[in-house]
Amino acid sequence: MNAKIFGVKIERLLLCGEQTLYMIGWALLLGSIFGILLAVLLFLTRRGGLKQNVIIYSLLNGIINIVRSVPFVILLVAIMPFTRAIIGTTIGSRAALVPLIFYITPYMARLVENSLLEVSGGIIEAAKAMGASTWQIVIHFLLPETLPSIILALTTGTIGLLGASAMAGYVGGGGIGDLALTYGYEKFNTPLMSFTVVILIVIVQLIQGAGNAISRKIREHK
Repeated sequence: MNAKIFGVKIERLLLCGEQTLYMIGWALLLGSIFGILLAVLLFLTRRGGLKQNVIIYSLLNGIINIVRSVPFVILLVAIMPFTRAIIGTTIGSRAALVPLIFYITPYMARLVENSLLEVSGGIIEAAKAMGASTWQIVIHFLLPETLPSIILALTTGTIGLLGASAMAGYVGGGGIGDLALTYGYEKFNTPLMSFTVVILIVIVQLIQGAGNAISRKIREHK
C-alpha cells in the first residue's frame, strides 16, 4: 500500500491508530478494574463506612493523591525502571501500558468513589436489614445504583487516556502521539499535525456522546 496522506503512508496511519486503540483498550480495562476495587475499598474503610479502617483508608487515600498529583510525562519517566522490570523494555505500545495503567487507576478510583458516596444511606440500611453481607451490598446494591455514574467515569477516563497515550509517543510509545511528533512536528508537516488534532477532537466527541447516551438510557430504565 503506497498511497499517502499528508506525506505519510496509509499503512503507517493505520498502524498508529491500531497502537492507540491497543493502549487505550488494555489500559482502560485493567485500570478500571483496579480503580473500581480501590474505590470500593475506600468507600468501605472510610470513617463511618461498613468496614471502617482509618489506617487502610489513609494509606490508600494518600497513595492515590500522590500518584494523581504527578503529571503523566513525569510519571512516564519516573517508573521506567519498573516498566523495564515488567515488560523488559521501555519502548513500544506494550511498555506504555504500564504508566498508562498507573495513570488511570487512581483517576478512576476517585471518580467511582465519588459516585459511591452519592448513594443514599437508606439503600444501604435496607440492604443490611435484608441480611445482605458487605460484598452482597457492594455487588447487588451499590454498583448497580452507581452504574450510570460509572459509565460517565469510564467516558472521562477514556478521554484522559487518549491524551495520555498521545504523550506516550514522546518516549517511543507509538500511536497518534508518535505520528504527530515524528512525522508532523519534527518534519514541520503542519497539515499532518492539524489532521491528527482534528482526528483527536472527533474521537473525543464520539466517546463523550456515546458515554452520555449509554448513561442516560441506563437512568431511564432504572
